[in-house]
Amino acid sequence: MMSLFERIHSYIKSPDSDTAEDNESYEYCPRCQANLTLQKGYSNKLPFWNCRGCGEMLINPEVEAEDDIAWICDKCGEMLNIQPGFFEECGNWTCTKCGFVNRIDTSELYLSEDEYQASLRDPYKGLSDEDMLKLSAYKEIGAVDGREDVILVEEQGSRLKLIKKILTTYDRSIYEYLRENPVRYMPQIKEIFESDNCLIVIEEYIEGNTIARLLESGLFDSKQAIFVVKKICSILDNLHNLPTPIIHRDIKPANIIMDPDGGIYLLDMNVAKWYDPKKTDDTRHMGTENFAAPEQAGYGLVASSARSDIYAVGMLLNVMITGKFPKEERAGGALWNIIERCISLNADERYTAKELYDALENVDIGA
Repeated sequence: MMSLFERIHSYIKSPDSDTAEDNESYEYCPRCQANLTLQKGYSNKLPFWNCRGCGEMLINPEVEAEDDIAWICDKCGEMLNIQPGFFEECGNWTCTKCGFVNRIDTSELYLSEDEYQASLRDPYKGLSDEDMLKLSAYKEIGAVDGREDVILVEEQGSRLKLIKKILTTYDRSIYEYLRENPVRYMPQIKEIFESDNCLIVIEEYIEGNTIARLLESGLFDSKQAIFVVKKICSILDNLHNLPTPIIHRDIKPANIIMDPDGGIYLLDMNVAKWYDPKKTDDTRHMGTENFAAPEQAGYGLVASSARSDIYAVGMLLNVMITGKFPKEERAGGALWNIIERCISLNADERYTAKELYDALENVDIGA
């Protein structure tokens, strides 16, 4: 939704020619005078163009529009007000190209592409005054590990330290369930706010170091690695045995934290999903490369399941001991036999979380 600006046409005559046929036609941005013709992808047949020089939206003069406002589909970028039947008072409009339902609100107008993109990045856009008031109770202290989407905050009054997460990938129902039904050794969720652009989660702050950070100082010995992985198995056993199981889908060193007392916590549920045994493929392929099971990347004949998390745990165990993935270096002895079963390409051959816990409980690390 941006103001219309007609393109400015300028004809530059070739110095060696006096004929109109030899003239070259150029088109310029009326705001910054950038040569549009030289911008990659530009065509004067497009209904609109965002100038690469200043971000201004320019509308093709041949486009038939009743006013100077351009409505753009938030999903596919098509111009809506050239679609048959569109009118500004409709409230919502279903894009005839992609089917996305766009909210048509004349209070949301943008003068440039930069301004529009900034609105898409605004985590608080669309929040109610009541939600904004609640969020104001959490004073931001600073980003965690330089991440703008994970912020350490302090609750005014109690001075309790908490974490504010700004999520663009999420299943709100999972966060709502965990808020009402906390899982031990996972950060407890205090509040949830959903804006037009993201989910804002206020959750418990766990002081300590991630396994990724600890690995920067050196590898874990087999006993230490088994201790950590057994704790993760216990957490996963709880998640996988809920009335509707939750699959974490992103087990990796950066998502596991050890507190000063040696407690192990599992973090980050932003790509988690509810398990549906009827599905044969994930709607969205999520996870972290090398840790994600093949079925999470769309390979195989099954959707991600509890066994997908076990695949990642097997990778985690190998990395903690060797610093590398199994294709580069394998952990030795009896532990490799356990890891090998964890990362089987056939999901049905992998352990459950409880079976893996028991296998690690009884493994002879001297073997």
